[in-house]
Amino acid sequence: MTKPAAVKRHLPTSPFAVRDIPAPEDFAVGDQVTHDMYGLGRVIGIEDGSAALVDFGSTQKRIPSPYAKMTKL
Repeated sequence: MTKPAAVKRHLPTSPFAVRDIPAPEDFAVGDQVTHDMYGLGRVIGIEDGSAALVDFGSTQKRIPSPYAKMTKL
């Protein structure tokens, strides 16, 4: 079982700006996606929101959440 990514808290006295962390996209089986490294693919499985199994034609990859390099088409 993998742990969810830890969220770094912002200290009120920090001189650095607060960054908004976008919520991870929700993918469903059958969604067409594009990945920065693997290209076009189709979601063929979901692991309880922690990862997506994607078929990219020549290969199948498990893409862990928060899906930073993958977007829904």
